[in-house]
Amino acid sequence: MLPQLQGRPMVTDGGMETDLIFNHHVELPCFAAFPLIDTATGQSLLRRYYDGYAAVARQAGAGLLLEAPTWRANPDWGGQLGYGPADLARVNAAAIAMLVQLRESYVATITDVIISGMAGPRGDGYQPGQLMEPDAAAAYHRPQIQAFADAGADMVTALTLADASEATGIVQAGRGAGLPVAISFTLETDGRLPSGVPLTQAIAEVDAAAAPDYFLVNCAHPDHVALALAEPGPWRERLLGMRYNASPKSHAELDEATELDDDDPSLLAAAHQRLTPLLPPLPILGGCCGTDARHVAALWNARQS
Repeated sequence: MLPQLQGRPMVTDGGMETDLIFNHHVELPCFAAFPLIDTATGQSLLRRYYDGYAAVARQAGAGLLLEAPTWRANPDWGGQLGYGPADLARVNAAAIAMLVQLRESYVATITDVIISGMAGPRGDGYQPGQLMEPDAAAAYHRPQIQAFADAGADMVTALTLADASEATGIVQAGRGAGLPVAISFTLETDGRLPSGVPLTQAIAEVDAAAAPDYFLVNCAHPDHVALALAEPGPWRERLLGMRYNASPKSHAELDEATELDDDDPSLLAAAHQRLTPLLPPLPILGGCCGTDARHVAALWNARQS
């Protein structure tokens, strides 16, 4: 069983793409990090990136959830970057293989290192566009998820999802590949999914159709998550993780930004602390857009204080 399902605290990473673009000055066409897997220089950069979060996990005495840099490694986005089906299968498998090697270097000092294949939405996570029925979504995401499974991933996490139907299809594909599945929805400033659906409704819909192992929220500031949590109920217990944005700006504002809005890590940690009365104990805590290892360390320091 995954340790996070038993309540084991798990550090996960921050905003990989914004960190690489703004802090490391790496060009990521289509906001895609997965092509870095194809070069020795890119893999070295990714290893250093993950090392920063391994240090946070050691300091916190927590486990470590390693998410593959494969958020955009699906047919539509990969196709824009010249990656056909065979290349995508190869790079998704190579991403998991890299994390397996990293785990071997971490296990002497970190107990419970979990490798997750990261899936992303078919379209733009902030703008749902044309929605897919669950069966179509399962067929679309199945090759990537099968590549994760074949390469030895422990689970699959789908991040920045904007509607319940695609989420349901991803769970179906994960179950078909024999992997545990976590679903992470993103929220707008009003606390609703970009499709306009309340978080509680989206979770209920996916649970009724496919029942993933757990849910998270990512790419939203704690102030936006607070609005989603205004409706009480046992549905909150299905949330096992948060991956926050550093900035309280809207997705549209962040898309147009030419400079990184990384805010003060201590302010993000304080905003998370204000949410804790509304949340169950969260095993998984990390960041998303605008965050780096400093923000995740601040979140974990506040958690332990």
